[in-house]
Amino acid sequence: MHSSLRRIGVVTVATAALILTGCSGAGGGSSSDGPVELTYWAWAPNLDKVVDIWNDQNPDIQVTVNKQDGGDPAITKLLTAIKAGSGAPDLIQAEYQKIPTLVSSDALADLTDQGAGDLEGEFSEGVWSSVTLDGQGVYAIPQDSGPMMAYYRTDILDQFGLDVPTTWDEYAQVAEDLHAADPSKYLGTFSANDAGWFAGLSQQAGASWWSIDDQSWGVDIAEDPTEQVASYWGGLVESGAIDNKPMYTPEWNAGLNDGSQVGWISSVWAPGVLSGNAPDTAGKWTAAPLPQWDAANPSDGNWGGSTTAVTTQSDEKEAAVEFATWLNTDPEAVAALADISGVYPAATDAAAPALDTAPEFFSQQSDFYDIAAEASSTVAPFTYGPNVNVAFSAYNDEFAKAADARTQSAFEDAVDAMQEITTDDLVKSGFSVE
Repeated sequence: MHSSLRRIGVVTVATAALILTGCSGAGGGSSSDGPVELTYWAWAPNLDKVVDIWNDQNPDIQVTVNKQDGGDPAITKLLTAIKAGSGAPDLIQAEYQKIPTLVSSDALADLTDQGAGDLEGEFSEGVWSSVTLDGQGVYAIPQDSGPMMAYYRTDILDQFGLDVPTTWDEYAQVAEDLHAADPSKYLGTFSANDAGWFAGLSQQAGASWWSIDDQSWGVDIAEDPTEQVASYWGGLVESGAIDNKPMYTPEWNAGLNDGSQVGWISSVWAPGVLSGNAPDTAGKWTAAPLPQWDAANPSDGNWGGSTTAVTTQSDEKEAAVEFATWLNTDPEAVAALADISGVYPAATDAAAPALDTAPEFFSQQSDFYDIAAEASSTVAPFTYGPNVNVAFSAYNDEFAKAADARTQSAFEDAVDAMQEITTDDLVKSGFSVE
């Protein structure tokens, strides 16, 4: 492991075990007269059915999916096993933002020696950067991604003679015009409890909240891109053009149904949420590219997505990488991920044949996946850090205050507070910080 990814002066129990034994407490294993057996902790729906395809075709490497309750519980469970020195699986489904935390805890193997670096061309630059930690190793293979997209009730916009915005300047103008025409309606809301949403918007603007420079981490939250995004939304909230209520509340759900929420800045997976929360509005929404800061240089951010990683306790890393490569790049496997598991594969070129029909909720929009593919291809690079949980918690706390204050300056102050809290935590936790 690269020294910049480890706490200075700290050697974990798992690392000590590796040094002493030259191997790990196996999550899977093989015998001389049987197949290699791999265990895979994952939570994506029906992933076991996708893995069945592999098992039928590869009798020498058999994979057992151990269904987990979700991303956070699985990561907590893995870190417990790593600390104990045994009990980890061979493979784990890990969200992009969790990778630096797992790497700094010696939980994920660097897959460079197993040839994972050769897969770079299968994925967008932004997605790939999230698994390589600024090019200092390959710690996972991208599985699915969450390129951000915009969704609008175009039937309502049409009533007021308003067009779908293509830039953030246009978005602000449409939001103001809509709310002025009908004060009960908003083009969207600022959600102070969705740090991943705000991180994706900052990513689109060119932000990368952490950086790695050899031995040290840098925290770059309070920089121009994130400050621009915060000031923009703070201005809309202060003017009253945009709502300031969180997403995923009963009030927000009701707004999707009754037309008071006329838009949603979201991700490629939004159709599932809309169909569940506002089923009677099917066919009334239009998916569109995210508004741009610079229309001549389109960019996007990710909100959501996960990877397939190999743990340091696996004795079968080569076989694990062989399976993970198949799962996330083989056309048959990627199509199954889209069709059976319902995720948006990170290897979008490989998935294109399967993504030829729009989600049922958007059955009237035949170009849905064309828009998604374009968004995915322009996702900007972004580096997460080993204390992403602290930064996300700081977002929830500080932007909740800002949303209540409803002032642009409060939004700008929230970014500064996030920077300070995140940096102080890295130092306190023993990391070397620029």
